[in-house]
Amino acid sequence: MASLQASVVELFALVSEALARATWALLNSDPALARGVVEADAEIDARTAALEAELWAEIDAGSGERPLREAVAVLLILPELERSADLAEHIAQRAGAGLGAGMSPASRGVVQRMSEVAIEMWQATTAAFADRAASGEELDEADEELDALHGRLTEIVAGGSMDPAVAAQVTLLARFYERLGDHAVNLSRRVGSFAAPATGGGDPPGPGGPAPAGR
Repeated sequence: MASLQASVVELFALVSEALARATWALLNSDPALARGVVEADAEIDARTAALEAELWAEIDAGSGERPLREAVAVLLILPELERSADLAEHIAQRAGAGLGAGMSPASRGVVQRMSEVAIEMWQATTAAFADRAASGEELDEADEELDALHGRLTEIVAGGSMDPAVAAQVTLLARFYERLGDHAVNLSRRVGSFAAPATGGGDPPGPGGPAPAGR
């Protein structure tokens, strides 16, 4: 599993890097950097596709090279990594279109903080995967801060301080960062669930971890 784990950790790191670079490009009006983030997304797509194909081939062959539970868990993780990279790409696309220059100072400050919180969450989730342990309450607290920042950015947009076209795109930015935080939480819960022994012979947990009783 060591080689597979290293490959997945690299994907986690690539998502964090893409997010940081996309935000920098947005706030510093760097279209060249933004294009680099967009172009790099193809590499993440290719890596996730290759890992998925490798794992499915092992499962189909019944090779037993790694525990089935781990193979299935990684197969559930890979699509979330790919979707998260797509969100960073969406931010970079708007950076490349010059959105940052039209944003108000207040909105830029909130976006900067949203990026910082989201990157911290992804770093914690990367460490959780490497250690095979859930990230704990600090990740939930960070997600709450990200939700609050989303609300603050929405209030700024509603205040009418930006051109309507810019404001519409900033609203989307807020959603992209919030979703990146949601994916980090989901992935952390997945890691915590597959690190523990399977119980009861049930199906693997859904995106948010094991479903509570009665659902």
